[in-house]
Amino acid sequence: MEYLRAFVVGGLLCVVAQIIMDNTKLTPAHILVIYVTSGVVLTALGIYEPLIKFGGAGASVPLTGFGYALCKGVFKGVEKYGLIGAFTGGLQATAGGIAAAIIFGYIMAVVSKPKTKN
Repeated sequence: MEYLRAFVVGGLLCVVAQIIMDNTKLTPAHILVIYVTSGVVLTALGIYEPLIKFGGAGASVPLTGFGYALCKGVFKGVEKYGLIGAFTGGLQATAGGIAAAIIFGYIMAVVSKPKTKN
């Protein structure tokens, strides 16, 4: 049942993004920023935590989950270090994901043959 809930929650997040892309002039970069920001805002309002508990990886893996991790990291950082934790907590909480994105992006840049779009 856990897999089904994750699939439904993650799928719904993807469907919403696809509908936005199909019906607006927003680019994927705009939607990325909207999703990360909405993850932060929903976490700060206490709305995203129940979604994480219900949907598991379906809610924590997409871009909104990255915003959730940033926000939770900031909360922990502020609790532990005070005001400076507002700047360092989010990075500490998401450093693994950021490092993986950089490393895998670099590897793909090395092994891929770039082409220009016509």
